[in-house]
Amino acid sequence: MKLNFQDIQRLDKYYRTNLITKISGLRTPFLIGTMNEKGKSNLAIFNSVVHIGANPPCLGFIMRPLTVRRDTYDNIITSRHFTINQVNQDIVTKAHQTSAKYPSDISEFDECGFTESYIDAYPAPYVAESQIKIGMSYLEEHHITVNDTIMIIGQIEHIIVPEDSVDEYGNINHVDLKTSVVSGLDSYHTVREDVKLEYARVV
Repeated sequence: MKLNFQDIQRLDKYYRTNLITKISGLRTPFLIGTMNEKGKSNLAIFNSVVHIGANPPCLGFIMRPLTVRRDTYDNIITSRHFTINQVNQDIVTKAHQTSAKYPSDISEFDECGFTESYIDAYPAPYVAESQIKIGMSYLEEHHITVNDTIMIIGQIEHIIVPEDSVDEYGNINHVDLKTSVVSGLDSYHTVREDVKLEYARVV
């Protein structure tokens, strides 16, 4: 297959969406938990969470255009807090279901079978079933004009990971934690560690 920009634009919409969302390979899905001003929790799956920096510790994710209701965005802007929760193989089906368009007054925690967890009085709900839980505070957002999406950047305030899954160097064992990865929007895979390399230096 060889396609130029015009060829891509002429593709069937569904085919093009699958092709473009999957061509960049495997990503890690996460469940983002938020709370609205009325105390109703919200949970949604995202596969665009990225490392921004380690000092200060920051993560970011992409929010689709605000042309329709986006409860995750509204809740983050209102409360200034959110959580990022690992999707493991045991919960991947329920996690995928959170992408359905539930009304604002319905909590995906309840509808999709997840347990809200509140740790150290943090004002956003964690997913009890997740092995890795990250508490975030909102820092800034950037409008991406090419497609009207928004990058949300937050600072890591809390990290909750099983003690025996982190080694002396800070490496997290995602294989033992059964962390899932996703291709596109709907194809989930397991992970394994085939090779671990040392820090690269000029020799």
